[in-house]
Amino acid sequence: MVFWVFGYGSLVWNPGFEYDEKVIGFVKNYRRVFDLACIDHRGTPEHPARTCTLEEVEGSVCWGAAYCVRGGPEKEKASMAVSVVLFSIWLRHVCLSCVVDLFLIYFQYLERRECEYDQKTLVDFFKEGESEEPLLTGVIVFTSTPDKISNKYYLGPAPLEEMAKQIATAFGPCGNNRDYLFSLEKAMSDIGHEDEYVIELANEVRKVLGVVGLVLKEKKLSSPKHVPLQSSLSPIKLACLPEAIPMDS
Repeated sequence: MVFWVFGYGSLVWNPGFEYDEKVIGFVKNYRRVFDLACIDHRGTPEHPARTCTLEEVEGSVCWGAAYCVRGGPEKEKASMAVSVVLFSIWLRHVCLSCVVDLFLIYFQYLERRECEYDQKTLVDFFKEGESEEPLLTGVIVFTSTPDKISNKYYLGPAPLEEMAKQIATAFGPCGNNRDYLFSLEKAMSDIGHEDEYVIELANEVRKVLGVVGLVLKEKKLSSPKHVPLQSSLSPIKLACLPEAIPMDS
């Protein structure tokens, strides 16, 4: 059995699973938007992060990467022996179709656990320079229902400045929300298909970070000096905290 999945978010630069083939291309009539909440990777329930999902827009295209996993006896045996694969699949929103029975188990597991992406859609996948006929059909892509009532993780659109403030300040077990955005910006540039929406949002986040940094600096400069200029105390060196390793969706 052969399984294809289209990645348009962190899967573009960090699939997190072994694959047999990767193809850069696009899907039609969808665009990438940061309208989905993340409360367990780059955010928390109290301060959710914003991650990307797909919005149906006639005439739009969304570039990304399609990954292929081909089944076989060796992969079936490996997938049953290494339980960590299941955890990786859950984290990355990807099914590994080694055999039909395992595929169904994985898919059901994803449906129970991946409530943020409550839709699994089959799409046509197009390769660069071949926009008339799809290279692949029946490629799975994880999306979300754009309705705040039926999908509690759907945040919906917001003004650019508001989204930027949320992304600039949100963080969770897997790191900062802004790093997710900046990594996606770089990943799209690396594959030769920059996303103007992502660039605009990333630049707005940088503005917010600059303002926050300026405010903190001004507060530090204007604060009363409790320690005399002439002091025998040795300066204290602060060690930087280690950076979080991103493993998010």
